[in-house]
Amino acid sequence: MELREMQEEVDRWITQFAEGYWHPLSILARLIEEVGELAREINHRFGEKPKKADEPPGDIALELGDILFILLCYANLLNIDLEKAFQATMEKYRQRDLNRWTKLKVEGED
Repeated sequence: MELREMQEEVDRWITQFAEGYWHPLSILARLIEEVGELAREINHRFGEKPKKADEPPGDIALELGDILFILLCYANLLNIDLEKAFQATMEKYRQRDLNRWTKLKVEGED
């Protein structure tokens, strides 16, 4: 599924409700909440803070999915084409970070 299709699917889901999209600051708060949930799962799995014995295991993939959903909501609310935004971001990284790190040698390249 392409980003445009994801944005369209989120829009169809959100616009079926009278409340529609939340205010931008509310969406930002929700995004931060979801990133916090991801941070908690990462910390439990890879960090210094193990889960309590009675806590169910978390799902990092679902937490990333929640973040993606909120980002799609934000883009839709603000009328941003995420495919174009992503392409512009990748071009920025390609230019800015061209020689920042050591590239791996690819077989067949000189």
